Amino acid sequence: MRTTSDIRTAVVKPVIAALMEDAGTGLDYGSRPDRLPGLLTPLDRFFVRNHAPTPRLDPRTWALRVEGGGVRRSVRYTYDDLWRRFPLVSVVRTLECAGNRRALFGAEHGHRFGGVQWGRGAIGTAEWTGIPLRDLLEPAGLTDAAVEVMPEGLDEARGRRPMPLAKALAPDTLLALAMNGEILPPDHGFPARVVVSGWLGAASIKWVGRIEVSDRPLRVPWNTEDYVIVAPGRPAAPITSTPVASLVELPWPARLCPGPQTIRGRAYAGEDRVAAVDYRIDDGPWRPAALDGPDLPGVWTRWRFPWDPSPGAHVVRVRATDEHGRSQPEATPWNDLGYCHNSVLPHPVLVA
Repeated sequence: MRTTSDIRTAVVKPVIAALMEDAGTGLDYGSRPDRLPGLLTPLDRFFVRNHAPTPRLDPRTWALRVEGGGVRRSVRYTYDDLWRRFPLVSVVRTLECAGNRRALFGAEHGHRFGGVQWGRGAIGTAEWTGIPLRDLLEPAGLTDAAVEVMPEGLDEARGRRPMPLAKALAPDTLLALAMNGEILPPDHGFPARVVVSGWLGAASIKWVGRIEVSDRPLRVPWNTEDYVIVAPGRPAAPITSTPVASLVELPWPARLCPGPQTIRGRAYAGEDRVAAVDYRIDDGPWRPAALDGPDLPGVWTRWRFPWDPSPGAHVVRVRATDEHGRSQPEATPWNDLGYCHNSVLPHPVLVA
């Protein structure tokens, strides 16, 4: 059993209530939606999802191994190798936990799901700097039989999750060494983590120490028992991309002053682009919000609309649509683990 002292030291960075929401586990903290200042989420308020306390790893002794039945030879990289041997690239990408909004999913169905009781804050966007994963795999000599790639973390939980070879070789699948222009913080994967564009956050393994390239499909708890959609009458399906959803940059519930103002938020569609965002005040019609970009897959889009509210209680609803015409539903179909909630939310606002 984790003690009070353990909980206080489970993550490294200071957790400030004004910036972060405590999910109640001592390991997991969400970003406050009303404290998002720009496109990128600052490091001090980027959400933390841990399955065990943040490990303290020494880059002088840390190494990354690439091995498995899908490569011709095993390769070992030191931390200095990664900085000196390979060109670095930077990409802006959003990470979202598949369990984001689980507490709201539970309220929708009148049921408390197991797992972290996230509100809306298990999502964040950063500029990730590192090495395309394909550049690290190439020296190992991929065989024609290679089918999956599985990074494995060095935390106590040994987090690991396979991805198809094609996803691993995508140019924006990185082994990240830096985040928002700074060396990767411990809670976000130092010395190195994988960033898998557009996929659920659990695929972006932190504290990576080993990458297995397999010549057969891999079955581990993180793609058979957890991070899967389990629905009545259907086999468990591993989650990859997360569905289109939106986020209003207001507290829940919100309190506003009367008078003209701008309501802002974000929308995200996993591997796809956000095509449109609409909003509705109380029982009024749906209207289009303005999109401020960026117009990229794997990155949230910022949106806004003007509002001159009258005093009293109101409900704001926002509905995002992706490039394939898929919109947020009025209700999310049940799944046993409470993943991928993306219903249109009735956001309560009191104007006084």
